[in-house]
Amino acid sequence: MKQYLFSIYQPEGEPPADLDRIMREVEAWQQEMQAAGAWVFTGRLHAPSTATVVRLRDDEVLTTDGPFAEGKEYIGGFTVVRAADLDAALEWAGAFTRITSLPVEVRPMLGED
Repeated sequence: MKQYLFSIYQPEGEPPADLDRIMREVEAWQQEMQAAGAWVFTGRLHAPSTATVVRLRDDEVLTTDGPFAEGKEYIGGFTVVRAADLDAALEWAGAFTRITSLPVEVRPMLGED
């Protein structure tokens, strides 16, 4: 089974009014994945304003506050799943998108072939 990373994109601003309902449905989705043996782990992230970027410039390591790139959407969390193939991973991601209406980027992880 391959592993896939789901990057969950969130818009900046206030959370939706029905966040409690959405989170209950996301929890049920995660439990369904766990029962199917597909769930590996999930992580939620703080707002982009809490980010620190570390980069190398002229042989010096520099740090700057804030996200690497500014945008209207940011990665708010991620999930790693096991799936037989991309189509199976896309089914799980599609279920999440139906619950939250958030876009999900699905990418296979290296070394899982």
